[in-house]
Amino acid sequence: MTFSVSWHTLLDELDDLSEGATLITPVSHKRFRIDDVQEQRVIIAFEEKDEKRPLQRDQFETLYRRITDEPGGFELDRLPADADPYPAVLSLHPRFEIDEDTGVIAETDDSTSTQLLDTDTELEERSEPDLEVYADALLLVDALERHDVTTLSEMETDALVNHYTLLSDVQRNANDLRQEVADVLLDRLHHDRPVSGPFGSVQRTTRRNRSLKDEDEVLAKLEDAGIDRERVTGIDRSKVDDALEVTELSESDVYDIKESEYVRKAEVDEEVKETRLQGLKEQLAATEGEEAEELRKEIEDLEGRIDELTSFRTGTEVHE
Repeated sequence: MTFSVSWHTLLDELDDLSEGATLITPVSHKRFRIDDVQEQRVIIAFEEKDEKRPLQRDQFETLYRRITDEPGGFELDRLPADADPYPAVLSLHPRFEIDEDTGVIAETDDSTSTQLLDTDTELEERSEPDLEVYADALLLVDALERHDVTTLSEMETDALVNHYTLLSDVQRNANDLRQEVADVLLDRLHHDRPVSGPFGSVQRTTRRNRSLKDEDEVLAKLEDAGIDRERVTGIDRSKVDDALEVTELSESDVYDIKESEYVRKAEVDEEVKETRLQGLKEQLAATEGEEAEELRKEIEDLEGRIDELTSFRTGTEVHE
């Protein structure tokens, strides 16, 4: 099949899209709509920004050639910066499909899926994730909405205690989930190739941890290199502590001691938390109309905050 035939098939698919149909890019997961379909280009409009952008026919042809020239499909991470709307639109063609698990777009003779979002189905299938961080975050958001945390000094002590407890629980559970997410991501990332999502980007990095080998081996190596062992031997803190127990010396004789005070979470009343959480769930289930829409938006904002809590930053500047 020539590109010209495929192009006009794609244009027909675009013309048949329902009004307001939303697509999502496979790499950066940005949402956009088809604004206009022309013979030589497709105009798209991004949802998050008030921005329209033309996608040129010749660029679609270049992508088409790369896909059809490679039996296993074209790897999406080889796309130029900001080019991922092209495969998203091309996925509407009945013979091209994106596999985000393997990170490729390929030609197939089977029935294909697209990057087209079904927002109604998305809302119907929304369910509460069985995660501790979700429940604690929901409670925290509720607490933040009921108190003005911009003036902490004016809050009652019991409210401050509640906020501290919930913040501590969210931090702990979010970090556990963040590590699980990182373990899965590690198999999908390559060095020096950032991968973007709606809220940020991540990349694979290497951390060096050093631990000394056996003491005798280290000292022997250094002595062979002309380094006197007295230059590298020092005081072992554990041995100093042992010595304090059998002498009349005090800690202050051998340590500089500075004391600081801090708040530590002593216990959590899980029963009270569960009661409040159940009330929030029942409120969500019983709400209808405009209030339901507002509550759904709050839940979406909550999920965004959870994403931020479970994400990690990189020191490398990346392109959106």
